[in-house]
Amino acid sequence: MAELITKKENGIGWVIFSNVPKLNAMTYDMWAAFPKALADFDADPEVRVIVTAGDGEKAYVSGADISQFEKNRGTADAQAVYNAATAEAYLAPGRCSKPVVAKIRGVCIGGGLGLAAMCDLRIAADDGVFRMPAARLGLGYGYDGLRRLVELMGQANTADIFFSARKFNSADALHMGFVNKVVPVAELDKAVADYCKMIAENAPLTVATAKYTIANMSFQADKAVQDKVQAMVDTCFSSADYKEGRTAFMEKRTPDFKGK
Repeated sequence: MAELITKKENGIGWVIFSNVPKLNAMTYDMWAAFPKALADFDADPEVRVIVTAGDGEKAYVSGADISQFEKNRGTADAQAVYNAATAEAYLAPGRCSKPVVAKIRGVCIGGGLGLAAMCDLRIAADDGVFRMPAARLGLGYGYDGLRRLVELMGQANTADIFFSARKFNSADALHMGFVNKVVPVAELDKAVADYCKMIAENAPLTVATAKYTIANMSFQADKAVQDKVQAMVDTCFSSADYKEGRTAFMEKRTPDFKGK
């Protein structure tokens, strides 16, 4: 059963993405539940830090559940509903006043990469497999998500992972600035617990002020640029290439894109 699992322990609120047979691919219901899970922990005075993680030992999140694309993203109206849910999910970590840490083991691809990027900090095991495959699916990637990746990794690294859609490992992710720390798999649980313990012991108002200030130092493009980006994203989702990308993925073949 695909679901979000939440638990609270030692001042840490855990949000666990659970869809193990599909490497924790995000269903529509999981996207929709994520903002509320974070908001509930943000409102809980016993929680000082929130950790997002994948269920099992193979993945953080492998992206969106492609099997739902035809039903949930196959038409413009359906796509609008789905996009609204994912947009709220991506924005949710930034709307929390408390730090949100991504604990990454194994696969962190597509929507998983986007979700981890929106967290404040990322600690990864050395078995991480990262990828942004949007260009292999023909889908558009929104302004806020790309802006966040540029903030973390810079323009050149963001261009690299988007243009090539290549896989990269934890060492690459650390070198590019995507993750804050990489540890051996056997040490991941302790590394995350120890780091979150440090946060939980600090003054919550100071931490909240720092988070808000850091977030509002980020660069912003004017509305005309954002509107143009959104128009380009909409064109991607209405294209024949987007349909070809979905079909090729399900059929496990190389897509034949036409640029229209």
